[in-house]
Amino acid sequence: MNNNTLTKVALRYRAVFLDINREDIDLKSEASAPVMAFIARLKENGFCVSEELLHALNAVSPNRLAEITECINDVMGVKLNWAPLVKGWDVPTGETMADHLITLIANIFGKEAGFKGTDLPCGHLIPEGTFPLERYNGCPFCGTPFETADFVYKGQASKLKELRLFTVEDMNHVFASLLASATPLDGTQKDSLEQLLREFPLPDDANITMKETAMLVVKLLVAQDKADEASRLLKTPTDILRYLWYEKTGYVQIIEPKTLVAHARKLYSHMWGPLDKGVDAAREMKQKLMLKYDRKACLRVAKWLNGIPMTARQAAENMNPKRGMWVRIIRALRLGEYSRKKGLDHLAEILDVFYKQDYDTWQGRVDKARSANDAEKTLALLKERPGLFARCLFASMLHFGSDKVLAAFGEITDKLPARLLLSLGNAADAYFDPKETRLARPITGVTHKIEPNKLMALYDGETLKSMAEAVNNLYKTSMARRFAAWQTESKTIFIDPALYNIPVSVGDRSATIQDASCALMGTRFPVEGDAVRLFLQWGKGLHAQHLDMDLSARISLPDNKIAECAYYNLTCIGAKHSGDIRSVPEKVGTAEYVELSLPELEKAKAKYVTFTCNAYSTGALSPNLVVGWMNTAYPMKVSEKKGVAYDPSCVQHMVRISEGNLSKGLVFGILDVAKREIIWLEMPFTAQTLRGADSASIEALLHKLESKLSVGELLAMKADAQHLAIVEDADEADEAYTYEWALNPAEVTKLLNG
Repeated sequence: MNNNTLTKVALRYRAVFLDINREDIDLKSEASAPVMAFIARLKENGFCVSEELLHALNAVSPNRLAEITECINDVMGVKLNWAPLVKGWDVPTGETMADHLITLIANIFGKEAGFKGTDLPCGHLIPEGTFPLERYNGCPFCGTPFETADFVYKGQASKLKELRLFTVEDMNHVFASLLASATPLDGTQKDSLEQLLREFPLPDDANITMKETAMLVVKLLVAQDKADEASRLLKTPTDILRYLWYEKTGYVQIIEPKTLVAHARKLYSHMWGPLDKGVDAAREMKQKLMLKYDRKACLRVAKWLNGIPMTARQAAENMNPKRGMWVRIIRALRLGEYSRKKGLDHLAEILDVFYKQDYDTWQGRVDKARSANDAEKTLALLKERPGLFARCLFASMLHFGSDKVLAAFGEITDKLPARLLLSLGNAADAYFDPKETRLARPITGVTHKIEPNKLMALYDGETLKSMAEAVNNLYKTSMARRFAAWQTESKTIFIDPALYNIPVSVGDRSATIQDASCALMGTRFPVEGDAVRLFLQWGKGLHAQHLDMDLSARISLPDNKIAECAYYNLTCIGAKHSGDIRSVPEKVGTAEYVELSLPELEKAKAKYVTFTCNAYSTGALSPNLVVGWMNTAYPMKVSEKKGVAYDPSCVQHMVRISEGNLSKGLVFGILDVAKREIIWLEMPFTAQTLRGADSASIEALLHKLESKLSVGELLAMKADAQHLAIVEDADEADEAYTYEWALNPAEVTKLLNG
């Protein structure tokens, strides 16, 4: 086992991995000198240890403790360069647009025109009387840094985050919960699952219900030359096509290649500007989608199709919706040739039925009945496939009337996964509100606004409201039945109050990676003190180059007024910026900060502050870019000599941009000034500055997260259905649901497995 890999995965769950048995821990032992030194290093990073972990550390060698310390320092970015452009940037430099304009003119005409000043290593002349150069770590005109810092502040936090013990048994539990998650995995969970699949074998009894999870597992098993083991996760031809598509594109949702190429052209043209960039992107996507397979891959897919547990007619009908893609796949994989080989008779039968089209399709029958406005036949067909019925429930209610449709849907609700019912309940209010902005985030990652269904014009407001209420009642009733059916001997339950601030993860999931802890999107973080410090660090491991990433904050003021703190406006009401850096130094990266003053924001009656980061110079945010915020009850320092303002112990939340993320901009949080809470959310957008983050979309996403059922509310439903008494002390409860339990979102989704 790779202990460092498991240590980094454990840290996401606020734990330290030790390869020991709990039975061997001496609970009476006193902490050794190396252990006390290790705890001191943890405290500098904002962590403390549980009593169990404290005793367990005595069984670990000093060398292993040093390795764990290095892992945590790496995750928290302690050894990176955290120096911004301005030294002591909490005191404004007073630079103005006039300074930039005069410097521009001076660099055009030079000293020959009479300009006097300082020549900088980047080649720019800074005229006398403009920028106060003694306040900068680099060129204030082009944003090139000349100085770096080899330190960060430590131990300023007012609260420490407790780390627990994780053993091999705990890791296997996390592994199983990720595999069995009832909702799609987010970026952090996918990365954790990928790491764990390299360390642990796939359990024989693994119950993988999510297609996205199954495709990730299949891909990793194929890479490990375990195709036969992967075959048990592929139960239909569509599963096989989905894997082939995922292998080519990284996307699980299958869309027509022409559509994807067209989207690549449009998206990249918008991100980079020139049309030729979009053309190049489209050409690259076409090349990526070229169907070239070696003999080994052909035989692998032929065996998979041959082993499908469906009749030939069922398999052919399953293939029909993507018939054009299947024709190309069959030819590229030489499946006709392989179907003639001994032992592949079922494959031959499937291809024969598929090409002769000796079958009819369920979707065709539904479309025909719907076109004829035959409600009875349409609903009878939809009941045959509950999942598809759920996905068209709202539109069917508008088409045929809610009473008739909900009566039919009520007959099959208990056959549906709980996550689908929960999604319907969460979405109903927004869907049936003609004035509500709805959002969709397809596989390409860009958020789109959706116009209301045109059929809503046929109904008045009260009728639409009653439709939304009927859907909510339907899913609540079904959830109550499911919880009541669970076998339990418990009499009492503890629900951590913090869980009422965490929405159940259905429908919205993050693509970034959370290395220091896990949290569900929509989680609310309380602000301890009077300042929130945003940070952005990028360029880790890269050679020195021009790479312009920007950190910004948009402040919503009364009367629809907006204040912006960004590279073009370093100070505004309640906010200060550390300066615009446009190049990264060698290997260690660089940083920007924005500090928010809550007393000033409250005085100005600000409502929200939106946190954004953007890629100004390139097509997408730089991989391994880290963004987040710090806060503590105590004042946080800013170095007068270097401008360093980072302290890992004060970090409340941070995320890392993963490889392959094409977002040009990212909204990563919103400060609710009145409530003194930060809502973590993740909304990509395709613009160079924060002005490209559409306010309506942000508010729609925020409203969507706020209206979602919380983990605490779901547990309260469980308590009510099972007649459990809610107690205020976790130690006195038969079932205790704490904030630490919720750090594993896959564990939370077990509530939806009933």
